[in-house]
Amino acid sequence: MKNDHKYSGMAALTICEALLLALNDAEILPEKEIMGVLTDAAATHENAVGSKAETERHMAAAALIRRIIAGGNSVRRA
Repeated sequence: MKNDHKYSGMAALTICEALLLALNDAEILPEKEIMGVLTDAAATHENAVGSKAETERHMAAAALIRRIIAGGNSVRRA
C-alpha cells in the first residue's frame, strides 16, 4: 500500500497497547510496572537530543505517551 508509512505508527501504538493489556490481564505485569514502562518511554523521548525538528518529534511522542498514561488506556482499571 502506498500510504503504509502514514499508518504504521497508529498500528504500532494499537498493537503495543493491546500487548500491555494482555500482559496485565494475564497477571504477567501489574499496572504499576506497565505505568513504569510508559513513564520510561516518555522520559526517553523527553531527554532525546537532536535537531530542532527531531526534538519537536520526540516531545510530541512524549506528550502522546503522557496522555496515554493519564487516560489509563493501557490497563484495565476497576
